[in-house]
Amino acid sequence: EMIKSNKLKMSDSLPLTCSRTGTCCHGKKVNLNPWELANLAHAKGLSTEEFRDKFCDFGGILLKFNGKPGWKNLNSCSQYVEGFGCSVHSGRPLACRLYPLGRQKQSEKIDYIFQGDEFPCLEGCPEVLELPKMTVATYIKDQNATEYEEAEDLYLELMQNIADVAFTLLLETGLAEKDNGITLQKWKDVGNYSSSELVGFIGEEWINLLMLTNLENYINDHNSFYQAHYKIIQNKLQIDCNSYTNISELSDGSALIIGLALYLARGLGVDISSLITLWINIAKENGATM
Repeated sequence: EMIKSNKLKMSDSLPLTCSRTGTCCHGKKVNLNPWELANLAHAKGLSTEEFRDKFCDFGGILLKFNGKPGWKNLNSCSQYVEGFGCSVHSGRPLACRLYPLGRQKQSEKIDYIFQGDEFPCLEGCPEVLELPKMTVATYIKDQNATEYEEAEDLYLELMQNIADVAFTLLLETGLAEKDNGITLQKWKDVGNYSSSELVGFIGEEWINLLMLTNLENYINDHNSFYQAHYKIIQNKLQIDCNSYTNISELSDGSALIIGLALYLARGLGVDISSLITLWINIAKENGATM
């Protein structure tokens, strides 16, 4: 069943002042990009690897909600402390900073939305109606969300850049003319993997390269963090691609690289089904078959 989404204007005034009762810390799904994971670890006083292994699923792209049940008997976030709130509030990810709003980016157009017919906060925190309202723009500013939005967009760019390497292997090496549609079928199969299957497919080395950056010295500058991380990924991709010597290796390599892009996409909350369909259609438009 489709849930209605309501688009908002930056000037819209809504009951966005947090009442800090913690209902928003129960029963949610919080995806993470690599910079967000590093920030959470820093706020917790742990290494990125330690935080990931203890508090995340699927190699670091999803924050665990395995805490004590609370609101509606839903499990709390692994970082929620009863009677206190978020234990990593200074490093909370974009999804938490924007809640109850969602953010959609298509091309250069950005929309802020909430789902359902009624504003989400009202059920769990009706007392917000007694608090001062603020505009969407003011709320985003007060949540210090801007750099987190910029980091999210940078990793969306990296996701596409990785996918472009898979396109290059398919379309510019003669693979598309020789593989009888096998590679695009592999792409489709990878797009249907569950998160756990995808983790197994791309393997521990790539999972660690994508999520465990060891770039803590750059954590206060999301752009420098991203640029350093991008170079690490780019160098590894170049080494791997240069090692492919035949059609079979090119086909497997193209599918693996699509898997890397989809893995990052999951951490960014992208609709995987729509994304892989789009990529397959683009490949077909450029001469690939399936």
